[in-house]
Formats: sequence, C-alpha cells, structure tokens
Amino acid sequence: MTELAPHLATFLREHLPHERKASYHTCAAYAYSFQLLVCFAASKLKLPPCRLNVEQLDAPLVLEFLKHIENERHNSARTRNARLAAINSFFRFLEYRLPSCLDQSRRIHAIPIKKIDERLIGHLSHKEIEALLNAPDPRSKLGIRDRAMLHLAFAAGLRVSELIGLRLDHLDAQSCSSVRVIGKGRRERVLPLWKGTATTLRAWLAVRPRHGCPELFPNAAGRAMTRSGFEYIVAKHAASAALSLPSIAQKRVTPHVLRHSCALHTLQATGDVRKVSLWLGHSSLQSTEIYLRADPTAKLEALTTAAPVALKRGRFQAPDRLVAMLKDVSGPKNYAE
Repeated sequence: MTELAPHLATFLREHLPHERKASYHTCAAYAYSFQLLVCFAASKLKLPPCRLNVEQLDAPLVLEFLKHIENERHNSARTRNARLAAINSFFRFLEYRLPSCLDQSRRIHAIPIKKIDERLIGHLSHKEIEALLNAPDPRSKLGIRDRAMLHLAFAAGLRVSELIGLRLDHLDAQSCSSVRVIGKGRRERVLPLWKGTATTLRAWLAVRPRHGCPELFPNAAGRAMTRSGFEYIVAKHAASAALSLPSIAQKRVTPHVLRHSCALHTLQATGDVRKVSLWLGHSSLQSTEIYLRADPTAKLEALTTAAPVALKRGRFQAPDRLVAMLKDVSGPKNYAE
C-alpha cells in the first residue's frame, strides 16, 4: 500500500506550479477538489485523511464521490467535470512515478465526462449597465473605487482574476487610456479604454493610498482584493441599482455577467465575432460562439433576408347546419376523415 499524502503534496507543490507552470488559480482549484475528495474518502473508509493510501482511491470510490457532490452538495455537472479533471490529472502524474497503479489509473480515466446544458448567457441591457455603474457613491473613497472597478470590468470585459490581478504598472499612468491585461493561459493583451472609464480611473488614482499592495484595487484593509470581495461589491451595487431599475432584480448579476454584457455590446456594435474574441482574450472562436446564440440581431437579419413561403389563399365555406345535424345523429364520427 502506498501513502497518498506525499504524492499529493508533490503533485500540488512541485508538479503543477513548477513543472506544468500552472497558475495560482489552477493550483488552488485542484487543491480544493482534493480536499473534498480526501474528506469524503476518509469519512467513507473510517480513516484519518493522512492515513489514506493511493490504492483506496479506486474508480468505484471516485464514482461515489462524484455522485456525492452532485446529489448532496448540489453541484452542477460542470463542477462535477472540473473535479473529475483534477483527479485525472493527478493519476496521469502517478502513472510515471507509481507503475503499480497503472490499471487503477486507466479505470479512473474511463469515467466519462457528463454532458452539460448549453444555456443562453445572462447579460444586462444598456440601461441596466448605466444604472449599475451609477450605483456607487462618488462622494466616498470606497464608492470611487467601486465605480472604477465596475467601469473597468465592463469596458474591458475582464474576468475576475484579471481585474483583481491588475497592478499599477499595468495601467497607462499618464492618461489611463489603455490597460495591459494578463489573461487566461498567460495570454497578454492591451485594451484601449473609453473616456468615461479613464475618468473614473483617474478619480480613483487621485484618492488611492500611496503605500500598500501593488494591485490597482486594494480592499478596505489595504490588501489585494479577493474574488469573493469583488463578488460582494457587484451584488451590493446591483441591489442598489434595482431600486431605480426593477428589471435588474429579475436577473442574477455576477462579475462574469459584466463580461458577457461587454461581449454582446461589442458584437452588436461591430457585427464581427472575431473582434469580440480578440477583445475578450479567447484562445479560439469556438469560445465566442455563445454570444452569437444570445444576440437576437443576427437572427432578425436572417428572418428579414429569407423569403417567406407562399401559401395558396382560399375561402372558408361554412357547412350547412341541416347536413351537419344529420351527420351527427346518423352515427359515430369517422376520425380518419
């Protein structure tokens, strides 16, 4: 029997960050996946987590774990697939360091990925975006910071990790006219900013504390903003904006909804999905096609350009009431007519 803890520590602390050059967010997501798996296995096998062995994490236990997170933790199929991907990555790592678990690894790799529903993305209209951006109080320092964050998140279509990871040297210090973003997969892009967004950023830089963390948007304690911190800011101002525009209350407003809204507004303005892909930093156009399904303008163009089917016009003649009565009395109806 092989102890699990040393191999898992090597995978998370050496293999992922150094050999694979995985980002901090990937390492954190994998570590949380194994935290759930190890706690579930320890509870199932009546053992402390540190006493678990690699051989005990077999395919039946992994299947029970996947059912557990869906049925008891109420995770979606997308989250279930992400947990399975982390487990598969760990056992691929073990195949070259622990050949005795090769058959066990193949059985786990055979667990299929569950299909997910491709729903339409959620987004905000132009008026709803305006109401959300005007919700923070510009008379307070935190209100100025929140307005600048919301403006930049929408105007640049940033992911949460991209926004909270921005540093002062990523911004054009003189005019705040552009921002350098290091996105997913370490893809770097430079985005020009609207005048309104640049104005809100200059207002924030004027009141931002000079000393502290190098990130552009620190939290109230002066440390780097966290993902949950920005989610709280968006939810708070969305609730405030819903008081003036009730349609916002009917939507689930999250930081990623701002990114979706930016993509749809860019698509409607340019009509070119390639420009949307470049603006958002997608690796391929396949990731951007979801906005084509959500944009109704393309469907309206197809509807107006296609010629409607010609139907033959006819006249309706009401049946004689006496003949209808006789047919009704004469016997059962012929449903094949």
